[in-house]
Amino acid sequence: MKLLEGKTALVTGASKGIGRKIAETFAQHGANVAFTYLSSVEKGQALESELQMHGTKVKGYRSDASKFDEAEKLIGDIVTEFGTIDIVVNNAGITKDGLLLRMTEEQWDDVLAINLKSVFNVTKAASKIMMKNRKGVFINMSSVVGVQGNAGQANYAASKAGIVGFSKSVAKELGSRNIRTNVIAPGFIRTEMTDVLDPKVVEGWEQDIPLKRAGETEDVANACLFLASDLSSYITGQVISVCGGML
Repeated sequence: MKLLEGKTALVTGASKGIGRKIAETFAQHGANVAFTYLSSVEKGQALESELQMHGTKVKGYRSDASKFDEAEKLIGDIVTEFGTIDIVVNNAGITKDGLLLRMTEEQWDDVLAINLKSVFNVTKAASKIMMKNRKGVFINMSSVVGVQGNAGQANYAASKAGIVGFSKSVAKELGSRNIRTNVIAPGFIRTEMTDVLDPKVVEGWEQDIPLKRAGETEDVANACLFLASDLSSYITGQVISVCGGML
């Protein structure tokens, strides 16, 4: 059973990690998939070719969602190419960690722009299409850090906490138009970034997780699939933690 048959989805920041797995899972479940990448051009192009093997329409866009005009153009281009847009996964994000006393204004501004402003930009642009259609789904990627904070990540935590407040507000504003908005808060998930960490450090972190393991990108993608599908048609304004019990 393909849960997203005939739907058109946008996944931002999909060239690697969690975003890539979400795009792959959506394509496997029958969705036409538009996705964005920025610096990872080769990975983005490779993903486009790979996803097309699932038999649905797929197109990658090099776009910086933190820039308002680029986000507007992106949504316009997707509607022109695909005809509409049903699902948006705001996944693009970065980290620029540092203790507060050493954090620069640039580190703060860059993380807030890419992690939080991009969600505003893309949601605002896509909501115009969804309101005309009187249906749609937004899934915004936060983090357990946005819920409980983390030393050395004040900028990242602020951006991810902002996504929660933004999403709950949008859920209230757009719910009457049958547009749902939810948040996923991943915990410690294995990606290319975690693969370079000391295995002993990773093992120590895993022991502090009730399920005694790190999450996989599939764990997040499957939660995303549920929220994107009609199986969750009465769920909006919620934060689903995919964290093995960390919270």
